[in-house]
Amino acid sequence: MLKPCFSQSLRAVLLAIVLTGIGLPTAAAKASQDAISAGATTTPQARIEQASRALDAVKRAVDDADAPETLKTLGEQASQAQRDAEVGVQALQPELTQLDARITQLGPVPEGGEDGDIARQRKALDQQRSQLNSDIARGKLLAEDARQASESIEKMRAQQFGEQLGRKVGSPLSPGLWRQFSEHLPDDLGRFNALYRQASGGLLEATAKHGWTAPIVGVVLALLMVFPLRIWLRHLGRRYAASERAPAGRLRRTGLAVWLLLVGTLLPGLAALVLVGSLRSISAIAPRLEAVADVFVAATFVGAFIAALAASLLVPSRPSWRLFDIDDLAATRLRRFAWGAAWLTWFTMLVRDVNRAARTSQVSTITLDGLVALTYVALIIGMLVTLAALHRRRAAAAAEAEQQEGEGRARPVKAPRSGWLVVARLGGHLAVLAALVATLLGYLNFAMFAAQQMVWVTVVVLATSLLMKFADDFALWLLAPDSAFGRTLRLSTGLPDARLEQGGVLLSATLRILLVVLGITAVVAPYGNVSILYGGLETLASGVDIGGKLLRPSAVFWSIVVLVCGLAVMRVVQRWLEDTYLPKTELDTGARNSISTVAHYLGIVLAVLWALATLGVGFEKLALLASALSVGIGFGLQAITQNFVSGLILLAERPVKIGDWVKIGDQEGDIRRISVRSTEIQVGDRSTLIVPNSELITKTIRNMTMANALGRIQVQFSVPLGTDVGKLRQLLLDIYQANTTVLDEPAPSVFIDSISGGQVAINSFAYVPSSRSVYGTRSELLFELLQQAAANDIALVTPTDIHLVRDPPTSP
Repeated sequence: MLKPCFSQSLRAVLLAIVLTGIGLPTAAAKASQDAISAGATTTPQARIEQASRALDAVKRAVDDADAPETLKTLGEQASQAQRDAEVGVQALQPELTQLDARITQLGPVPEGGEDGDIARQRKALDQQRSQLNSDIARGKLLAEDARQASESIEKMRAQQFGEQLGRKVGSPLSPGLWRQFSEHLPDDLGRFNALYRQASGGLLEATAKHGWTAPIVGVVLALLMVFPLRIWLRHLGRRYAASERAPAGRLRRTGLAVWLLLVGTLLPGLAALVLVGSLRSISAIAPRLEAVADVFVAATFVGAFIAALAASLLVPSRPSWRLFDIDDLAATRLRRFAWGAAWLTWFTMLVRDVNRAARTSQVSTITLDGLVALTYVALIIGMLVTLAALHRRRAAAAAEAEQQEGEGRARPVKAPRSGWLVVARLGGHLAVLAALVATLLGYLNFAMFAAQQMVWVTVVVLATSLLMKFADDFALWLLAPDSAFGRTLRLSTGLPDARLEQGGVLLSATLRILLVVLGITAVVAPYGNVSILYGGLETLASGVDIGGKLLRPSAVFWSIVVLVCGLAVMRVVQRWLEDTYLPKTELDTGARNSISTVAHYLGIVLAVLWALATLGVGFEKLALLASALSVGIGFGLQAITQNFVSGLILLAERPVKIGDWVKIGDQEGDIRRISVRSTEIQVGDRSTLIVPNSELITKTIRNMTMANALGRIQVQFSVPLGTDVGKLRQLLLDIYQANTTVLDEPAPSVFIDSISGGQVAINSFAYVPSSRSVYGTRSELLFELLQQAAANDIALVTPTDIHLVRDPPTSP
């Protein structure tokens, strides 16, 4: 009978990841590495030929394959052949392009013939091009055949998987099943005894030859790693998290949870690996138990992972460090069930493989599957009962809080309701119902699959949730403006705090997406061939054909890197111009701003062109794009284009510049900033007037400080006809001279404007360094004039305003 493929798929995936990651690759991983290293040294044609031979071998073997594991291996080989063929085709495309360029350089054949050397070269190039075309066509056809073969194999696997889940065997409640089990039990025990004798004989033979040193050292190291080292590392993590050196906020809790998860998973798994390695070093493992040893390591990693995940999330003894909103009673009980799930998973994986190595009867396998399925069901029921009790306690607490509020007492703060509890309870009830009914009806494969998947999905979801919280906290802490790395980055690059926070959010989103993809992969691993997913990602990494242009993710990545580096260099050059070079020149503020602004936008353009060149987009494509956009610019972007061009004119001709005092319409003020789209003018009430650049080019503007920055003060008044105007003239000149703001050159001047109506009209002028000083200085001069006129008995008069008022008519 076919076994459910959960444990096999899980074992294969985890074992390959674990053993490869620590430097002891499995046979499949080693073969894959050999293929990769071989592909790196062979030519594209040889790679296509190798893929062709591999595909032929898959087609010959697929007819005789009847086990899901065999079909999975064949599917992976077909997918690998497809990827090899596609990589070979992509490697040949540049060679074909180069040959086409060389043939184009030769030009067409002249009518009168051509030189013999050129003709031979043309013939050789044509032959090479023909061969390359043939190889490329063959590679494309081979990739398509491999893709179809892989899809066909996957359909066969899905069909076998469905048949396996739907296969009905004896029910655990059937007396006939237990009768058959009792009949086969002596033979199965004999097989176990034979396997035990083989294992013990191999161990005794190896120790007699090599001694007990290696096994004893392996056991001692394993015990040290599981108990003292693991406990010390857990204590070290808790002590650091509680210290002031740990980051503030939720990161110290999620970081501690991840640390406990890593320590609790790696130490027991590595201890099992050391123990198995010590036995293998003296060849103490029997051949039939080699696979069991690998499963022992993988099962230890899986069981330790489940137990460590529960310990890091639930934390029964430290409620303040708990990440989930559950009380202490529920945390304690759920952790016990998690330990039960860990031990049951470890026992199931190991015993099923030992059962396979002992070659026991089919009835024993069916009985074992039924007992394991019922144990999983009982475990899930216990978890659901605990969650239901937690829900009832929360409902009672909420009712009590409402009652207290009704009595006028202060309402306690209620904890938010956790949506994951509702989802977990619903999924658990469905899984328990399906597994229990399937077990009682005899569909043990389906029952095992449903129960194990419930546990596995729960573990993956909880692990992904923990890692996503940690990734979010870590990314936001790393790029926080007040963190050490954030301060260093801000001081070295000049980035504002808002940009750092945005970078942290983007980094968090990227990490969360990657974790979700990994979580989905881990969930779907028992259903089928995970290599198809990664094969698609590898094909995507090789490049996507868009409009005849091969766009590779690596090229996109490097183009983004080039763009960021170009913008950083532009920023450094601009800051050097503004802070170091331009202040040493004799240019005014407006000219320096114009040069800095032009350098800024020129740097952006160069960085974009550099990034596009890295991406592989030629300048001829940019010309086509610009011509296509010109139509849209002509219709929908006229105002923006007009302001942009006007901004360039302002920066080049500089009719107005930063610091000028201008008057446009009924508004006047100082120019503070000129960009390529608009100009900012600060008016008298300290508000900012944003004027489109086209307004400054097409309309009349009065620039008060363009040609001459001096300001002119005009003081006008009248005195009686008998006033000593000579004395008055000298008085005005002395007032001008006494004011520190009034300039000596041009010198102040006093004039008689007119004599009429018994009054003498006086008009005087003085100059100050800036037009902005006119109003205030004029007010000071008028104050002083009034005081001096009163002290010297000089009467200041104004024109007489005569109003004629008629009396209202009187009634008769």
